[in-house]
Amino acid sequence: MKIRPEINKIYSEPEIHVCNNEMTDELTGIIRNLSAIFEQQLNGTDERGNHCLLSPSNIVSFYADGQKIMALDNEQSYVIQKKLYELEEELTASGFIRISKSELINYKKIRKLDMSFTGTIKIIMKSGYETYASRRNVAKLKKILV
Repeated sequence: MKIRPEINKIYSEPEIHVCNNEMTDELTGIIRNLSAIFEQQLNGTDERGNHCLLSPSNIVSFYADGQKIMALDNEQSYVIQKKLYELEEELTASGFIRISKSELINYKKIRKLDMSFTGTIKIIMKSGYETYASRRNVAKLKKILV
């Protein structure tokens, strides 16, 4: 295995390229380990006021609750100190999609879609959490999931 840094002004942030002539178990392991190392962590505060580090891959939904942005995992909700649009920009590549003006969901955690409502989609997550996609975002959701 060769590792070499390339310094060039065309890069605005660090990039890692893993190259080989075929996909091997070693290559898969390297990619998995690099992903775990560089996975973004979010700061959150639980109901008791404890500060927690949250992994976006465990989050089911980010939603607005009044003036607060909440992160919902399988067990509880956390207050996040970021805006929804900031989370959307940062986490789109991690599997998050905006389904309404006030909510982002992790589309990797969707169990099923109920399209029985006219113009809207009821989304049922693997954790049992249910939400709705606004009409404006239905086409975007269908495009990603198809």
